[in-house]
Amino acid sequence: MMLIQTLSVLQSLIDWDTIVTIWLNVGHSDYWDNFMEMVSGRFVWIPFYLSIVWMMLRNYSPKFTAICLAMVILLLVIDDQTCSSLIRNAIGRLRPSNLDNPTSAFIQIVDGYRGGRFGFPSAHATNSWGTAFFLIYVFRRRWLSLTFGLWSALLCYSRIYLGVHYFGDIMAGTLLGLVNASIVYFLFLKFLPTVTNAFRSNDVSNDHFRIPILVCIAEVLIMLVLAIFVDPVHGI
Repeated sequence: MMLIQTLSVLQSLIDWDTIVTIWLNVGHSDYWDNFMEMVSGRFVWIPFYLSIVWMMLRNYSPKFTAICLAMVILLLVIDDQTCSSLIRNAIGRLRPSNLDNPTSAFIQIVDGYRGGRFGFPSAHATNSWGTAFFLIYVFRRRWLSLTFGLWSALLCYSRIYLGVHYFGDIMAGTLLGLVNASIVYFLFLKFLPTVTNAFRSNDVSNDHFRIPILVCIAEVLIMLVLAIFVDPVHGI
């Protein structure tokens, strides 16, 4: 009886997840297709990443910056391995866009892109939220933290819009990113307290913390303009 009830609850969650995903996936247009493809791009956020590194170098020593970046790389490796290599293959949940999934009949995709076979949890969500949570722990600056959160949320929504992830894939990836970021930051705090205390110090210029915020906003605005006349796949 307990097993039957558990399976019933699980099926209800899956049904609810499918409904929410279809609802979030609707409303496509050429403009938003272009914009969401840009947002989801692998290299489009490089200026944002570089602005974070620049901010760190302006406020902290190269040694402390290098150590923090090493921890971020370690986190990304953990995120990628736990998400893509372990959980995703073990669960084996088809992407909503996969043609073998009945849900694909109700999903809108962009430029024929369907992603890989399995999508639970979302690697984009795990990596982006993992990085965001870790940097929020490290810097503890309100507006910078908000920027990291909104950046991750936009990136994750683009994956649902493109039809390659369920809402549940995103939520699972977010939770996994939070857990991994918390573990890595705990190790950072325990074994490198001098470095973590330096990053939490208030004896640094707040002006430099504005740079990643401004760069992120600028990138989004540029993509909003470019989406009017640029197709990321087919060009202008």
